[in-house]
Formats: sequence, structure tokens, C-alpha cells
Amino acid sequence: MAIFNSKDITLYFGAEMLFGGVTFEVEKGDRIGLVGVNGCGKTTLIKAMRGEVEYDGGEFVKSKETVLGYMEQHVVRDSSVSVYDEVLSVFAPLMKLERELDEVNAAAGEGSPTKELLEKQMTLREKFEEEGGLTYRTRAMSSLLGLGFTLPEQEKPVSVLSGGEKAKVQLAKLLLSGANFLLLDEPTNHLDIAAATWLEKFLLEYKGSYIIISHDRYFLDKVTTRTFELENKRLTAYKGGYSAYRKKKEEDLEIAWRHYDNQLEEINRIKGIIEQQKRFNQERNYITIASKEKQIERLEAELVKPQMLPKKLRFGFHCTDPVTDEIMTAKNLQIGFDGEKLFSGVDIDVRKHERVFLLGANGSGKTTLFKILMKQLVPETGNVAYGAGVKVGYYDQLMTGLTDSKTVMNEIWDAYPKMSQTQVRTALGSFLFSGEDVFKTVGVLSGGEKARVALLKLMLSGCNFLLLDEPTNHLDINSREALEDALAGYGGTVFIISHDRYLINKLATRLYKLTPAGAVTFTGNYDDYLAISEGEQVLSAAKAKEQTAGDSANKQDYKRRKEMQSDIRKLNTRVQRAEKRIGELEAEIADVNGQMQLPDVAGDYEKVAELSERLGALQSELDAQTEEWAAAAEELERLEDQG
Repeated sequence: MAIFNSKDITLYFGAEMLFGGVTFEVEKGDRIGLVGVNGCGKTTLIKAMRGEVEYDGGEFVKSKETVLGYMEQHVVRDSSVSVYDEVLSVFAPLMKLERELDEVNAAAGEGSPTKELLEKQMTLREKFEEEGGLTYRTRAMSSLLGLGFTLPEQEKPVSVLSGGEKAKVQLAKLLLSGANFLLLDEPTNHLDIAAATWLEKFLLEYKGSYIIISHDRYFLDKVTTRTFELENKRLTAYKGGYSAYRKKKEEDLEIAWRHYDNQLEEINRIKGIIEQQKRFNQERNYITIASKEKQIERLEAELVKPQMLPKKLRFGFHCTDPVTDEIMTAKNLQIGFDGEKLFSGVDIDVRKHERVFLLGANGSGKTTLFKILMKQLVPETGNVAYGAGVKVGYYDQLMTGLTDSKTVMNEIWDAYPKMSQTQVRTALGSFLFSGEDVFKTVGVLSGGEKARVALLKLMLSGCNFLLLDEPTNHLDINSREALEDALAGYGGTVFIISHDRYLINKLATRLYKLTPAGAVTFTGNYDDYLAISEGEQVLSAAKAKEQTAGDSANKQDYKRRKEMQSDIRKLNTRVQRAEKRIGELEAEIADVNGQMQLPDVAGDYEKVAELSERLGALQSELDAQTEEWAAAAEELERLEDQG
């Protein structure tokens, strides 16, 4: 049953159409992700659905039972208002009614009330009670308690809350509003992994429908079953979450291009027949020509060129290897502020070509740790050492290295004055700054545009060790994927702070989790870390239960079995990851071999040398992955035999 329909919605900004012909249905229980590049109109579409923005054509149809709830990008704005009063604001009409009833009650208590006043008093009281006036304050308090806010915490001003706490306040307001169709605009912005995981659980248990705008692909895969894509001013609906949508889109695009190429080939074949018939120059030939020309007209009328994909960032990081395998070592780092310790006993080592990620709750000190590593802060104890030949580059999530008054062009050129104007403009063009865009001042750029400028400066530095603090913040999905591809092909070493679990899964070779008592290391990506953490939680709970029972023999047996199960899960992950990479490498090797057989390549010495070098690198990685697969598979077989 449809609870909300969009029929041919068209919206213009000035003379330019933002999107047109937008048609979709939302069914009861639908969980929809809305994706598209920055600026394509996602937030505007959501606002139009709410009636906040006027549109130029079409209509929205909402069922009588549908109650819209909206969670905007900036969550709850900073304010001196308490958490409880912020949530209570959802009942503003009821509070207004209560004030009016209080005034009438006061008037009725003075002297002899008139019949009209008593009737008004009764009408207001009945309306107040029917709309939940007797319980709304209790419901607000109970909702906050259910979301983890104690009574003292409900009196805190909203301004001191973390991003995750603000998101919970906004959700409390949505729940109390009675909304059964949520519109959520970037709800995971500013959330750490723990808060994002909480939000996932909340949405999976939510009984209503929702549409979510998000660049968080891991989050979308968890909580959505349909995907709407705004691209090239049109909306296309897909079944499945983000990963399923991407796969289907690539398949559809491949089929569309194949069909288009076949149609062009057929048109060219018929044109060849026409040219041949013209050479024969007989009357019957012209009859054939007329027939074939009509055939071409029909084919050309049906010819539809597939839509081009949006522009992507095109960039790569280039560097020379340091002398040593030991890139960076930090020992016994400790720091605190205002007499309170932030963290202590932090030991970290990073080796050449590793892709290490730093996890931790908001406020745990991740950015502070990076500033210590960059020698911008001095720790109370401990030291940091870099290996010989290590050149460090730092991406600051606040992008403090940019100057608002400079043009985009001068921001790059001043940093690298030896580059020619053509080289600078070419580099900027690869980061989607073309034409007059290069003369915009940095101060007027969007967050995503500033991030692209900062990343370009870093790319041009030639550093072989990158410290990246939340590099995917402000980037849309296409730009995130381009960054991932660049980092995957980067020949240096990276250490990254991120809450982007999709990015972590794609790139990480090792993780650190920062805690007040130190940094704990885990081998693998986020899913590996999650499996280990969940296993440890299960084991910890089981140990506590067994200790209470005093059954030490069973405890040891349980621990052994749980450890074995955890090892088997990790080995399965290693085997599957190695198998996937082996398949990718074999396909790449076949492609390079195919290129080397091409006549125009075979005669080009430099191109052959380049491809040969690439082939050698691929073969070396294939050998390493094959060894990794064999070792993991052998160990897995041994453990399974023991079990």
C-alpha cells in the first residue's frame, strides 16, 4: 500500500532545471536510500516533499494516515535550551493549548464566570485531554530515558552534547511527533561508529517507512532495501541497498552501451549497402536504397545514447620509498587537558606500505594523537620517531592549511611555484575545477570543494607517509570511491582516522583502537575487527557466567571452543579476501597481456616497458596472495579437523 507518491515532479533554479519527471511510490515499511553527487538536488527534493520548497510541475500525494517526520543535516542546533525542553518543543501546539486553558481556568476562578467562559473551559479541557495533554511531559521524559539520557543529563544544555547525543534528541522528537514516514538527511554526519551502530539498530527496529540521504555506504547497506538515485536530473529506482544498486547500475549500463554499439554497427552496415547500391546505379538499386534509408531512419529514431556517468575525481599519489621498513614508532604517549588525562600508554608502530586506521569514540583524542605525531603538540610523556627517508603529509579535517582569501588557482600555485600555469590548471581540472571555477576564492567553496583542494595539495607533495584525518568527510560517494582507488594504488604508507566503515573495509590492513589506557591493535579490516570484538564480548559474558557457577573446567573448554570459532571466522575471512583479490589480479594480468599484444602497443618501446613493469608488479602481488590463501586455507583445514 502506497503511503506517499511523487508524480512527475519538476523543479527549476532560475532558468536551469535541477531535476524533472521525478516519479516514485513509497510503500508501507519501505527503507529507501537516496543517493547522488553533491548538488544534484537530494536535499531540495526532500524539502519539496515536506512542502518547504515550491516545485514547478507534478504533484506529491500523501495518504491520510501518513505523518512525515524530518531529521535535517545539522541535527539540533546549538542552544542554551535543555535536552528536555528541546524534546518538549515537539508538543508546541499542545503547550499553547495548555497556556490558553490556564488563562481560562484563572479567569473562571475569579468571581462568577459566564456561561460562555465555562463552555470554553470545558471545550479546551476536552481537546487538551484528547490530544494527550495529561501525559505529554511524562512521554517526553520516558522517551529520553529510553534513549539513554538520565534525569540529570536531560537538564544539560543542547550546546554541550556530542553529535551522537544530538542525533538521539532529534530522534526522540521524531518518535514523539507520531511520524510514520521519516525523511533523514545525512543522519550519520558527526557520529562516531558506536553512535552510527546505535542508529542502525534503531532504524532496523523502526516499524514505519523512511528515506535516507547519506554518503555512508556501509550504513546504507545495513538499513536500506531500496535505492533512489538522482543523476542527470532524473530519478531511477533500484531494488536493494547501496552495493546491490551499484552492481545493478553497472550491469544495466554495460547492457545499454552494448545495445547502443550494436545499433550503430547495424546503421553503418546498412549505410555500406547503400553506398554499394549507389555504385551499381541501376533503377532497382535506387528502390533498395530508398528502403534501406527508411530502415536507417527507424533505427536512428530508436537510437538512445546511454547516460554518461557523473565526472569523477581523477588522481593518484606518487612518492619514492623511504630507506627503512620502520615508518613511524610512538612509545608511551600521554596527554591531558585542564588536569584531566585524555590518554596514556599509547604505543603505535607503522611499517612500510601498511594501510592503518585509527578508531575511537568522538572525544577519545584521535585528532590530538595525530597532532602529536605531526609535532604540533608536545605529549606529557613518550616520544615519536620516523624512519630514514620518511616524508610526512597531513590532511587536517578542518582544512586549516587553506587560505579563504586566495583563489583556488593561487592556493595550489603558491604551494608549488615551480609548476607552470598549464600544469596547475591541468591538476585542478583533474579535481573537477575547470573554467572560471579556478578563480573562485577558497572562502566561498563548499565543504566538498575545499576537501578536493586540500587533497590536491597533498597529492602534489610527493610524501611517502600520509596522515589523513577523516578524509571522506564532505565528499560525495563518487569522490569517496575515487579517493579509495587512489589510496589503494598509492605506493606509500597511510595512517587514517575514519568513521567510514566502507572505506576501512576496502583499504585497511591493520587497525588501532584508541582508549584512555592505550591503543589496541587488530589485524585486518573493520569486519575482522567486529568479529573479534563480538567474539570477545561473547567470551567475556560467558566467562562471567561460568565464574559465578564456579565451573572452571567448563570455562576453559568454552574459552577454547570460542577462541577456535573466532580463529575459524578470521581464517574464513582471510581465505575469502585472498580468493577475491586473486580473481581480480588474474583479470588485470589478462588485460595487461591483451594490451601488450595490440599492434600499436607492441611497436611502442616505452609503452611495452611500462606494461611489463605493471605486469611484474601484478604477478608479484598474485604470488603473495596465493601464498596467503594457501597458508590460511591450510590452517583453516587444520582447525576444522580439530573441531
